[in-house]
Amino acid sequence: MKSIILGVVCVSLALFISCENKPEALIYDDSAIANESQTENWLAYGRTHNERRFSPSDQINADNVSRLKVDWFMDLPYDVGLVSTPLVIDGVLYFTGTMNVIRAVDAVTGALLWEYNPQVAKEIEGKKTIGWKHNRGISFYEGKIFAATWDGRLFALDAKTGEELWMVRTFSQERSLYITGAPKAFKGKVLIGNGGTEHGPTRGWVTAYDADTGEEAWKFYIVPGNPADGFENEAMEMAAKTWTGEWWKHGGGGNAWHGFTYDEELDVLYIGTGNGSPWNRKIRSPEGGDNLFLCSIVALKPDTGEYLWHYQTTPGESWDYNSNMDIVLTDLTIDGKEIKAMLHAPKNGFFYVINRETGKLVSAKPFVKTTWASHIDMETGRPVEVPGARYEDNRAYITPNPYGAHSWYSMSYNPQTGLVYLPALHYATNYSDEGMDLDNWQAQEFIGGLGVAPLEAEDPADYPASLIAWDPVKQEAAWTVPQEMTPNAGTLTTAGNLVFQGRADGKLLAYEASNGEVLWTYNLGLGIAAPPITYEIDGKQYLSLLVGWGGGAAGLGNLFSSKKHTTQQLGWAYGTHMRRLVTFSLEGTSEMPPLPPPYFPIPLEAPEFEVDTAKAAFGAQLYGLCQGCHGGGVLAAGMAPDLRASQIALNKEAFTAVVRGGTNVAAGMPAHPDLTDEQLDALQHFIRQRARETLTE
Repeated sequence: MKSIILGVVCVSLALFISCENKPEALIYDDSAIANESQTENWLAYGRTHNERRFSPSDQINADNVSRLKVDWFMDLPYDVGLVSTPLVIDGVLYFTGTMNVIRAVDAVTGALLWEYNPQVAKEIEGKKTIGWKHNRGISFYEGKIFAATWDGRLFALDAKTGEELWMVRTFSQERSLYITGAPKAFKGKVLIGNGGTEHGPTRGWVTAYDADTGEEAWKFYIVPGNPADGFENEAMEMAAKTWTGEWWKHGGGGNAWHGFTYDEELDVLYIGTGNGSPWNRKIRSPEGGDNLFLCSIVALKPDTGEYLWHYQTTPGESWDYNSNMDIVLTDLTIDGKEIKAMLHAPKNGFFYVINRETGKLVSAKPFVKTTWASHIDMETGRPVEVPGARYEDNRAYITPNPYGAHSWYSMSYNPQTGLVYLPALHYATNYSDEGMDLDNWQAQEFIGGLGVAPLEAEDPADYPASLIAWDPVKQEAAWTVPQEMTPNAGTLTTAGNLVFQGRADGKLLAYEASNGEVLWTYNLGLGIAAPPITYEIDGKQYLSLLVGWGGGAAGLGNLFSSKKHTTQQLGWAYGTHMRRLVTFSLEGTSEMPPLPPPYFPIPLEAPEFEVDTAKAAFGAQLYGLCQGCHGGGVLAAGMAPDLRASQIALNKEAFTAVVRGGTNVAAGMPAHPDLTDEQLDALQHFIRQRARETLTE
C-alpha cells in the first residue's frame, strides 16, 4: 500500500526546478552513477558504483568542521533500528525505515514528500517467519527507487511520486529466509540476495530482475545442489568437486545478503558470498573440501549472470567468516605498476587487494589479531591455518569471532589520502562441537542451528572496536583510534580531509583523514548504526544520517563475546529514545530537543511466579527463536522489549496471544503458530528464571 503524504508535483520548490524538467532530471544511467566528480547527489549505496563512500565536496573541511550545526531534523516515532544509507537525487533524500517503509523528503528542508508502506505486517500475519525489522538501504536507477522487504519481496517505485510500479516475491514464505540488504541496480537490472544461513538448510543464490518490469533476468546459485538433479551451469559442476558427503541435505549456505558492486568500467558484477550452512564443515562436507563458492568474491557477467572468476577468502570455512562485506573499486600503483584493484576486508581479519580484471590476489595482511590463520600464502592465495583452528581437538580459541573483524558496517576509501577507513572489531570466541552428534545433525526450517557452540572467550584486545586508517598499498595501518563501545557505524570520507563516523555511544565524530585527530563531536543522544552521507544543493554542503540504534548487536547483544564489553551497558532501551533523520551544515540553526538519558530496564520481581527448573531448562533450548531480537541470555540490547521487565511475559494469555497468535506483528513481532502450550510455558519459566538471576547478580 502506498500513501502520498503531500501532493507533490515538483519534488522541491526550494530548488526552483521546473515541473516540466523533473522527469528527465531523474534519469541517470550507469556512467552517471559511476561518476566520482559530481557532488550534488548520493546516487548509490556507496555514493557511486565504485562503493568508495568518498565525496569530492570540500566546503566542509578540516579547518571549519567544528562549526557544523543541525540544519534540519525529522522525528521518526514509529521506527526502531535505523541502519540504512539514504540516497539523494535532485534535491530529494530517500531512505528506508522500520518494516521497510520508504520515505522521500526535501533534502533542503526535511519536509516529507511521500511515504510508501509495503505492509510487511499484513504479509507475514499468521505465517512462520524469521528476520529483522531493519534494512540497510535502497537503490536507484533511471527514475526508480528499488527496495526489498524482510519477508522476501522486491519492488520498484516511481522516484517522483512514490507510486508502486511493480513487486515480485523473490522466495517462498515457506522458506526460513529474509532480506536485510540493499538491492543493487545496474545496467537495466536490479540484483537481490537473501539471508537465513543460520535458520535452516539453505542454498544461497542471487537473482537479477528487469528494472522496468520486474521479470526475472537470471539467477546464480552460490553453492551446488544435489548432483542427481543435474547442475544449472558449468560453474556449479566445478564447485561440486569441492564438496564431500551429502552437502545438499544441509543446503550448503553461501547466502549473499550484502556486498554487491558493479564495475561500470569493466562491465563486471561482483558479489560477496556468505558462510556455510551449517557453520561446521565437519557436518556439511565431512571429508573436507573448499566448498565453493562460500566466503568468496564471485565475478559475473551482468547481462547473463555467467560465471567469470572467483577468489575465495576462507576455503572450507567453519567460523562464520563470510565475505559479504564492501567491495570497493579503485586504481592503485603498487611496485610501479598500475592495478585495477578491488579492496575487501571480510570477517576473517585479512585485508585483501585483488586484481579486479583477473581475480588474482595482489596482497593480503591481517588488520586485527588473527588466531585461525598465520598469513595468506601469496603463491596460492590461500590462508595458512593454525593447527587446531577447526576445533579438531575440542575447544579452539579463535579471533576474530563470528561478528567478524569487519562486519557490514561500511568502510570508505579516500583517493587523496590513499587510505581506507575501516570500522574494526576485536572479539574472540571458543569454538567447540563437543557432545554433538555430527553424523546425524540436521537443521530444520525456522529452527536452524550452527553445528558448533561459540562459547565466551577473553577478547584479544583491551578495547572491543577501533577505527583503522588502512593503507592498501603498504598493507599497514596509518593510524588507529581505539573505541570503548561497539559496534560503531560505517564511515564517510571527503576531499575536505575528513572522516565521519557515528558510534554506539551516540556520538558523531569528524576525524582529520590524514592523522586521525578528532576535530568535531556531536552527541545525538542515541546509538548510531547507520553511516553518514553528504551532498550539495545550491552550493551548500550537507551531512545527513539516520539515528536509531539497530543491527544485529542491538538484537543479539553480546551473544558471542565476553562480558567485558556489552551492548546492554549502553542503555538504548526499546521504545525509550526517539529515532531521527538528522542533517547538518555549516549554517545550521535548528534546535533539536534532547533525548532522555540511557535507560536500563529493571527485571520484575514477580515472587508469585514459581520457577520450575526443568521447564526453564527446556525453555532455554527454545529461546534461540527469540534471542535475535530480545538478546542473548534474555538481556535485551535495544531492538526489542526486555522480556525480564515485561508484564506480558508474566501473563499466560497475553504471552500466548503475542508469541503464538502474532498480535504484535505490526510492531515487527512475528507469530510462532507451531509453538505448543508446553513450549510457551517453558519459555515463560526460562524468562522468569533469567529475571531472578540478573536481579541477584
